[in-house]
Amino acid sequence: MRYAAFVVVFDLARRDVVRPLGSTRVLRAAAVLAYLGFAATVVVSVGGIPASRDTLVPLLLGGVLAASVGSVTRLRRFFIGLAVEWAPLLLALWAYDLARALGSRGWFPIHFAGQIRIDRLIGGGALPTVWLQHHLWHGAAHIAWYDYVALATYVSYFLATPFLLVAFWWFRPAWFRELAVALVALALLSCVTFIVLPSEPPWLAARDGHVPPVHQLIGTLNLRVPLLRLDPLLERGTGYANIVAAFPSLHAAQTLLVSLFLVRRLRTPWRHLLWLYPIVMAYALVYSGEHYVVDILFGWIYCVLVYAAVERARSMAVTRRAAAVAVGPA
Repeated sequence: MRYAAFVVVFDLARRDVVRPLGSTRVLRAAAVLAYLGFAATVVVSVGGIPASRDTLVPLLLGGVLAASVGSVTRLRRFFIGLAVEWAPLLLALWAYDLARALGSRGWFPIHFAGQIRIDRLIGGGALPTVWLQHHLWHGAAHIAWYDYVALATYVSYFLATPFLLVAFWWFRPAWFRELAVALVALALLSCVTFIVLPSEPPWLAARDGHVPPVHQLIGTLNLRVPLLRLDPLLERGTGYANIVAAFPSLHAAQTLLVSLFLVRRLRTPWRHLLWLYPIVMAYALVYSGEHYVVDILFGWIYCVLVYAAVERARSMAVTRRAAAVAVGPA
């Protein structure tokens, strides 16, 4: 008799649960559709995917919030994560933005001669940027496929890391924390160099007459194919812009960091194709006139040093936790 009563109660409870689950799915689907409509409106209204971290990260997190609608557990995790994990990360990156701008205040002399000399050695007497543009760039009226590759690769720098951070935060929290620490460390180490050794990119050195003419291709290409809204990155009113923060290349460093991070953690044999990413980024940066080859090489060096330090710290933390578990409570 008791067993029969238990079966009846369980069946009634199951029916009560199924109904809310169905309505929750509908509510969540409506929230996701509303978010997609809002995101599409933002992209269309600004003329491309916003490159500014201040806009892009909240936009991506809005998708996570929409997918969490209907679940108290998910919503609680979302808002706690915003306060405990995202707030410190964004605050650190905002501090980096402010500090990075200090390099344009004229406190230290702006460098260009050393990069030009080294790149001429690498290029056998010719500057790689000038050589590439002379042979490959045929003007805005004749954009080739490799120009689109350069633009798409350059643009990916602004998108890949925020997308990965948001995805890791929700699905692989430990990966999120490790990547966030590495990104902040890499940004701050690079920032010190930007302040002490402000350096002109090739297009600016060409404008000042230090090298032969170099076209600033990214702006031209993005006007033809507006993949990204780049205006906020160049906005002087925010105080963040620094056109002499070329050495080392943070584009190159961060791209290699993403590849290193994923290759070490993914298990698919296809993961080694990710090594092409920093190589294609190097081509895009040199060809577009944004960086010298030496900027990229030092960016990669900075990346390897930071990644090794972060991995070492993670390994030591794991060892300490394992030792503590082995010893047990006193």
